[in-house]
Amino acid sequence: MKKYPRTEKYDNNWISENWMGPNPLWLLEELCEHLDLKPGMKVLDMGCGKGITSVFLAKEFGVTVFANDLWISATENLKRFEEAGVADHVFPIHAEAHALPYAEGFFDAAISIDSYEYYGADEVYFPCTYSKLVKQGGQFGIVVPGLTKEFDKGYPDTLAKFWHGDMFSFHSGEWWRRLWEKTGLVDITACYDIPDPKEIWRPWADWAEVNFKNPDFTDTEFINADTNNDLALIAMTAVKKQPATAE
Repeated sequence: MKKYPRTEKYDNNWISENWMGPNPLWLLEELCEHLDLKPGMKVLDMGCGKGITSVFLAKEFGVTVFANDLWISATENLKRFEEAGVADHVFPIHAEAHALPYAEGFFDAAISIDSYEYYGADEVYFPCTYSKLVKQGGQFGIVVPGLTKEFDKGYPDTLAKFWHGDMFSFHSGEWWRRLWEKTGLVDITACYDIPDPKEIWRPWADWAEVNFKNPDFTDTEFINADTNNDLALIAMTAVKKQPATAE
């Protein structure tokens, strides 16, 4: 599996105490290879969970981060940011994806790690809401769980036993590319399946099996059932187009 040297600087126990899915720092480090983040930029970390991606962005790139999440309270995240020494550069926000308290064109970049699929698979979300938050020439980046291709039923037969409602937001990289590209608002700069997705997923799955004890199924069972290697972790980046000028 590919190594992520920036992530290796962070304590594994701190990561596992605060992750809410496959190692978000690995996924973020992968994504940032296709972004141009510079000190002083304002970055939206959308669906930041317990905020470790926000800490990473502030420490590694010197950006100012607005750490937005619905499930984790801003007060709880603020404590984590203070403990990490980044509270002057990372601001916790508690807001739902369709009711965001930001001005249009406020951000230099908007990033989402393992969250965008919950709200962004809606056809109108990107053009009507999300794209408006970033200035012209600004950047977008997401990593989402998905599939290597589209299936007529929405999922491969090997995973039918485990498939439930919110998994219908799992799509292929090409599906995600078209979703943004057809709006005409951005140029896609990268869109690909991250190598070794199940090896990235597995440490989280094994941890969750011990700590969550879900009676229905575990992520370990889920990824083990993927015998045809249809599961993917998809990285996509884009740049917001400049407005057309009249000739």
